[in-house]
Amino acid sequence: MPDADPAPAADPAAEPAVEPAAEPAVEHGPGAVGAPAALPGTDPREAVRTVFGELGEPPHVPHLPQLPARGPGADPVGRTAALLVDLPVDLQPSGWRFTDAPGRDQERARSYLRADLDELAEAADGWRGPLVLAVLGPWSLAAAVELHRGERSASDHGARRDVVASLAEGIAAHVADLRRLVPAARPVVQLEEPSLPAVLAGRLPTQSGYGSLRAVDRAEVRAGLRDVVDAVRAAGAEPVVRLAPDEPPLALVREAGAAGVALDVTRLGAHGWESLAATVEDGVRLWAGVLPAVADPPVVAALVDAVRGPWRRVGLPAAGLAGVVLTGAGGLQDLPPDALRGALRRLREAGAALAEASGD
Repeated sequence: MPDADPAPAADPAAEPAVEPAAEPAVEHGPGAVGAPAALPGTDPREAVRTVFGELGEPPHVPHLPQLPARGPGADPVGRTAALLVDLPVDLQPSGWRFTDAPGRDQERARSYLRADLDELAEAADGWRGPLVLAVLGPWSLAAAVELHRGERSASDHGARRDVVASLAEGIAAHVADLRRLVPAARPVVQLEEPSLPAVLAGRLPTQSGYGSLRAVDRAEVRAGLRDVVDAVRAAGAEPVVRLAPDEPPLALVREAGAAGVALDVTRLGAHGWESLAATVEDGVRLWAGVLPAVADPPVVAALVDAVRGPWRRVGLPAAGLAGVVLTGAGGLQDLPPDALRGALRRLREAGAALAEASGD
């Protein structure tokens, strides 16, 4: 992993024109719901059986569970780092760091992933619908993993380039594994990018905590995200980008060619909904986060109104609600394990009600 000084930013004017987002490759019927985020518990067999028990019928969207309560290697950073090609990592007291050779922490992460895929293959036998693989996107991964010298990878131009290329290759292999294990599934890759606004605005703290890293040029961020999105498409999967609801860079996600965008719509302000409307009108599917990680979830009407009310206020047609996929507002790992099934059932009920509302 090079530690060179950042190269000069590319001239946005020299870039080719950005094509509009392509139509989604995977069909999601009206009323579809999913929960492609971290789940509670430590038993992968129980987790995947719960997912398919509650979401394993059309039009719903099951996923490969992530169980961070298992410890290092099951966390989102370790899980995604396990996919990287020719970029070994190990866990240090300050977090994950690139190393010269793979360590036992990376092998643990890969072992967790292999075991989870084996459980998925059994539970999803014969599944013919969409199936989600959730991973960190390139910019949130670069914001989290350190270089040899201890600074974030996002601080170094060469490191950023290597993370993008390695992750693109690793995700393609991940999709190929899914296709081998569940041949009839239609893969969806959710690229989780919570750190994207901080990368763009220069708000990522240095490892010392006394300063902030320089902002990464928007053109470079867009190009890196697009490279990974293109790799997802080339592997035969649908690319969805999940954003944090605070200052979500929706225009950039549209320009990068994502088929879908996922975010917590309950925390999205009026300006965010205006940008989201433009995103939906460009043909990008909305994965609307509405279900909080609480043991007693809101009533169905409240979950539906979190989407339907602002959807109407920004002038989107009611019929378009049929294309919305309802999801958790964020990770569900803080739920008591015995509350997960009830929460997913509530989400299913809300999905059915939203499908009815699309005919209003």
